[in-house]
Amino acid sequence: MSASYRGGEPVAEIVRSGFAESLHRGSVAVTDPSGNLLASIGDTGSAVFPRSSNKPMQALAMLRAGWAPGTEADLAIASASHRGEPFHLAQVASVLGGAGLGEDHLQCPADLPSDPTARNAVITEGGETRRVYMNCSGKHAGMLAACAANEWDLATYRDPEHPLQRLVIATVQELTGDTVESIGVDGCGAPVLAVSLAGIARAFSRLVGAPAGTDERRVADAMRANPKLIDGTRGPDHRMMTALPGLLAKGGAEGVHVLAAPGVGAVAVKIDDGAGRASTPVALRALTAIAGLEIPREAKPEVDALMWPEVFGGDQPVGRLRTLL
Repeated sequence: MSASYRGGEPVAEIVRSGFAESLHRGSVAVTDPSGNLLASIGDTGSAVFPRSSNKPMQALAMLRAGWAPGTEADLAIASASHRGEPFHLAQVASVLGGAGLGEDHLQCPADLPSDPTARNAVITEGGETRRVYMNCSGKHAGMLAACAANEWDLATYRDPEHPLQRLVIATVQELTGDTVESIGVDGCGAPVLAVSLAGIARAFSRLVGAPAGTDERRVADAMRANPKLIDGTRGPDHRMMTALPGLLAKGGAEGVHVLAAPGVGAVAVKIDDGAGRASTPVALRALTAIAGLEIPREAKPEVDALMWPEVFGGDQPVGRLRTLL
């Protein structure tokens, strides 16, 4: 695995009024149910920062550290990029409360909710930014709970040399089959680990294909059973996992998206310009057109809306994002 991502190929374009006005380049790795690479577009062997797409593996490390979530919803919120909706905040509080901790222990940045309705409600009520509103607060709460279970230092839980973070690194390397090429600081302040797209697709294949009762399967099942916790009422991961039961989906910042379906395989996408608007359609298209996921008739309207999102002009649809796979 090379340490420097070299960029991808044209994978999507924006067509407005019959005119292609924008082009997205990116890379796509497709693996089979055993994690073997089936197809590769662009650079799938070099290291990228998967950003929040690493969260399921981080949650797995929390379980391996001895964290015992009170509910599977607690495990889901630890794997989530939530939107700060009231039910998200309640779930983060559940994780913290179960460990005898509070919001003041969180070391993610203070923020406003990213869900428009929740954000507007906070602003209307004269509220201020809070750490719990930040979309990674569930992950941070889970990390703190895992530390509390081991009596590890809470003040330094974000340090790459902390016992929890060393376990996260080992877990990521085990599931991806990669050596972590670089350790950066994610937007939330926790370490972010660079692995290849092929590696992260392989890891998601292993999560959905793991035997029932294993910690790997437990993470996948918790996310799939609680999709609204993962990225909110309006989030694409929630919409995809609801429309396609059994699908595991987790987006990440800077144009990363990873999907996996049991018995089908997994797809990991990186859009070179970091555009999230292209990552979901390209990932869905790859999972259906390359990996061979069949879309049930009843799910097709929702899947099509996500795979071929409309472009608007004058409040009317005038085009679409078109994948080039």
